[in-house]
Amino acid sequence: MSDFTNLEQLIDHLDDATRDDKEVTLGRIIEAVGTRSFGPLLLVPGLIISAPIIGDIPGVPTLMAFVVLLVAGQLLFGRKEFWFPQWLLKRSVGRDKFAKAMSWMRRPARFVDKLLRPRLIYLARGPGVVIIAITCVIIAISIPPMEVVPFTANGAGAALTAFGLSLIAQDGLLALLAFIVTAATLGFVGYKLF
Repeated sequence: MSDFTNLEQLIDHLDDATRDDKEVTLGRIIEAVGTRSFGPLLLVPGLIISAPIIGDIPGVPTLMAFVVLLVAGQLLFGRKEFWFPQWLLKRSVGRDKFAKAMSWMRRPARFVDKLLRPRLIYLARGPGVVIIAITCVIIAISIPPMEVVPFTANGAGAALTAFGLSLIAQDGLLALLAFIVTAATLGFVGYKLF
């Protein structure tokens, strides 16, 4: 399934798809959202990086950055279906942590979903998608150093989440906001590290 139109639908689908799992693998999550869906495949790493329960585990933001790099890079090279290495697909988190993260995200998801609607569509289609993919590659490359600057990886996660949602809902205004969050986050990281 990849025809999500909002964040709450995606969270419900992921929660339902992993309900019987003791460990939730990245492969199971990707299988649930589909390997042809650029928006959800950006949104999921963004949510994981942003979620305080999972995203604060050392190394998780960098692992999710690798997923984003793979997805955005393959999109830029024109692939229609995304490929992931098996070692990456086997990475997992306990179902209880995953369920807590999904539960924590429900309230913000309801709020965000009320704001989503198609507008400035040209920023979330065609050449706009290519620009989003390039920006996501830049974000992914920048995430490993962000793990040493408190809360900046969360900013990157928020930008990825916004880009994913903008593509799902065809909301170019949200893509524009994601570009601003990206610039602010990268600027802050650059200031702190250099």
